[in-house]
Amino acid sequence: QVQLVESGGGLVQPGGSLGLSCAASTSIFSAYAMAWYRQAPGKQRELVAQISRGGSTTYADPVKGRFTISRDNARNTVYLQMNSLKPEDTAVYYCFAAIGAVTSWGQGTQVTVSS
Repeated sequence: QVQLVESGGGLVQPGGSLGLSCAASTSIFSAYAMAWYRQAPGKQRELVAQISRGGSTTYADPVKGRFTISRDNARNTVYLQMNSLKPEDTAVYYCFAAIGAVTSWGQGTQVTVSS
């Protein structure tokens, strides 16, 4: 498994922006598919966005057009840029990595959207 460390969470007003980062401790980061999930209180964890080894991206419908996932293989880091944030985006955001059947999760970072 790979160790994943998220950063960048915090409190932001509705309509604001926030960027998350996830640093991976592996020398073969480019071989991993990466994703961001989130879990709001009382709800199941859900996929937010994913990016393949080749850079292809997919997004959950609620965040399409507002969130952007990207990766920097030279820095072993995946990013999630979140714009036009809404109160319903409030959740703990988790970084996820997968290579074959082996998966890893980060510890999560809190994002709170509130005025």
